[in-house]
Amino acid sequence: MKRIVIKVGSHVLTEKGTVAKSRMMALVELIATLKANKYEVVLVSSGAVAAGFTLLPLDRSTIANRQALAAIGQPLLLSMYQENFAKFDLLCSQVLLYAEVFESQEHTQHAKDAIDKLLENNVLPIINENDTVSVQELVFGDNDRLSAHVAHYFDANLLVILSDIDAFYDKDPNQYDDAKRRAVVTYISKEELEAAHTPTNEFATGGIVTKLQSADFLMKHGREMFLASGFDLADVRSFLIDGEHRGGTLFTTSKT
Repeated sequence: MKRIVIKVGSHVLTEKGTVAKSRMMALVELIATLKANKYEVVLVSSGAVAAGFTLLPLDRSTIANRQALAAIGQPLLLSMYQENFAKFDLLCSQVLLYAEVFESQEHTQHAKDAIDKLLENNVLPIINENDTVSVQELVFGDNDRLSAHVAHYFDANLLVILSDIDAFYDKDPNQYDDAKRRAVVTYISKEELEAAHTPTNEFATGGIVTKLQSADFLMKHGREMFLASGFDLADVRSFLIDGEHRGGTLFTTSKT
């Protein structure tokens, strides 16, 4: 059975200051289909701060307020996932991690054991950074790097990042009409990895650079990453279910 990690960003899960329920449901339907097709799926989901903001609209410019919003929003987000997955008779669980887990072999193994046991019992793990106590990811990253570590240390074959960025282009498609999609990437330059970060909405903290850094990390460990749109799931469905690479970008060390 193939194990994959799917990461969904804040911009995909939020719209006009609230959780985008239709896009969340589309994601749930995709995961249900993947599980029916013998995939083991781990979901890394952003959106806790945005969910909290729907109940308590605090100023998001301070770390303390974002931590408070995450604490409010995390159980709300999980409740929404539970309700949606229940429609497919699927049980999901919440796993909150922090970066230091991956700095200790013992802690990493304990976390992996828990994930393995959940998957063994057909339970979907939903992972998020523990934003209430972990400052770094609140400031920067939007779970991109976390999802890459989850994919590597929890033995996934592939990380799928669903984003408002539908692929990696040779230049910024928002500025250049002649920008071309790079369907397969086997090397990421130092300049690309160190470019200015471009978060895309009021709740997001990442951008294309954190996704490239995640891809680079996985490629250096012999793993793959697929970047596709989270607004229209046709490309990721084609890639994972039909075996057709129609859109999106595959980051891989394989030359084939």
